[in-house]
Amino acid sequence: MALALIALGSNVGDASAHLREAIDLLSREIDIVDVSEAYETEPMYVLDQPKFLNAALSGRTELGPMRLLGVLKRIEKEVGRMTRERYGPREVDLDLIAYGSLMYQFREHKDLVLEVPHPRTPERRFVLQPLRDIAPTFMLPGLGRVDSLLEATKDQEASVQRRVDVALSLHRV
Repeated sequence: MALALIALGSNVGDASAHLREAIDLLSREIDIVDVSEAYETEPMYVLDQPKFLNAALSGRTELGPMRLLGVLKRIEKEVGRMTRERYGPREVDLDLIAYGSLMYQFREHKDLVLEVPHPRTPERRFVLQPLRDIAPTFMLPGLGRVDSLLEATKDQEASVQRRVDVALSLHRV
């Protein structure tokens, strides 16, 4: 079984409910090991939109990376994700950040469909902060350790704030 790291985000509707529903649906597909704290984060890329609620989880799976990506996309639709502009508002976003120690690219024709580890992780404190909760020493192949990458995003520290009033998992103490 491979350990997968998955980032979750939402900024449309009841963001915490969307994340909890996504975690519940995902728990039916993979063995969830841990879920991070929730963080309120400033948007990146498209700035004129509400703040996000972000989290991360780790889970063990026998699904291959492409099948797992298919599960993530199906769950996004089940939770109610609507098609909008890239990096814009969304009910839920599930990104496969890492799949064990695998460095993997899948292309369909000339289009890149999946790359793990997720290549934009080093620039995204909103992904790295929750990942540090659950896998601080995880080595993202070709990118570096989660805790070291987080340190390199110190300039984004104010844009990622822990939300103590949001519980995403009943298993977390």
